[in-house]
Amino acid sequence: MSSIPKHRPTLNDIASLVGVTKMTVSRYLRDPNSVAVATREKIAVVIEEIGYVPSRAPDILSNRNSKAIGILIPSLSNQVFASLIQGIEAVTKAQGYQTLITHYGYSPEEEEKKICSLLSYHVDGLILTESIHTQRTLKMIESAGVSVVETIDLPEKPIELVVGLDHEQAAYEMVSLMIARGRRQIVYFAARMDRRTQLRCDGYTRAITENGLTPIMIATEEHSSFTQGRLLMEKSLLDYPLLDGVFCTNDDLAIGAMMLCQERHIFIPQQIAIAGCNALDIGKAISPTLASIETPREQMGKMAAELLLKKLSNKKITKPINNIGYSIFLGDSLG
Repeated sequence: MSSIPKHRPTLNDIASLVGVTKMTVSRYLRDPNSVAVATREKIAVVIEEIGYVPSRAPDILSNRNSKAIGILIPSLSNQVFASLIQGIEAVTKAQGYQTLITHYGYSPEEEEKKICSLLSYHVDGLILTESIHTQRTLKMIESAGVSVVETIDLPEKPIELVVGLDHEQAAYEMVSLMIARGRRQIVYFAARMDRRTQLRCDGYTRAITENGLTPIMIATEEHSSFTQGRLLMEKSLLDYPLLDGVFCTNDDLAIGAMMLCQERHIFIPQQIAIAGCNALDIGKAISPTLASIETPREQMGKMAAELLLKKLSNKKITKPINNIGYSIFLGDSLG
């Protein structure tokens, strides 16, 4: 074979190396069986050797469907979204769709930029993980005519399709359980006050005030982590020495709080009950096991993808808004 091109390989490079026309190579890429066996084998060898990657741009620009789905997530460090994507791709891959995943750091303005970029690739649809959007985002989506599924929570004003759960009610139920088990000074740990964190705060506050108790929230602007959970717990012990319960917006904070308590020889749940949200696997592997709100993220991803592909196939959708629900894992950290 002649020397491998130093630039990104093109159809012309393949044609030159094989000794055929560019049209023959193009025909091979569309349908290998349309080319003579000997030529087909030569083209396949050259493509493998030079690392040729077909450009999808012509197909995207010439066809109504790009067979690509855009997925927007707010965090790359949060395991919650990894589970959601796993569920989405279990469905999209089987149907021959590619996924384009981008991250916007909990910023509606950054989400707007990323959606603009995805729409420039002519994606067929979008799966969003936030329900608060800029006016320009909503206008771009409307103008592009793409189908949209909002996930994770239940928007007050959905764009089109929704698969989520009631975070306010879930938090209310968990905190009510803590109160029913005798806890009287329960602190809420929050990180990055996005909509879901606020909804859980609302549920916490409702349960606390209904029982004549005083709501206490300690928050950080940093992203959730075990370290932040430790820091919030340390501050709580200093500011509220009588605290006997902690409800965390997620398991990362809860596990960090548990680690600090164990380091300080504070017994869980005998002295302090701790609960989280999302029921990550690590919470079931530690001792005591962490009480948490189980959110079916992978199932949510699958349902979101199924809804979107159903919409793209022009099939009738009888239930556009889907409350997928949650469950409470009691664990051993409530007492």
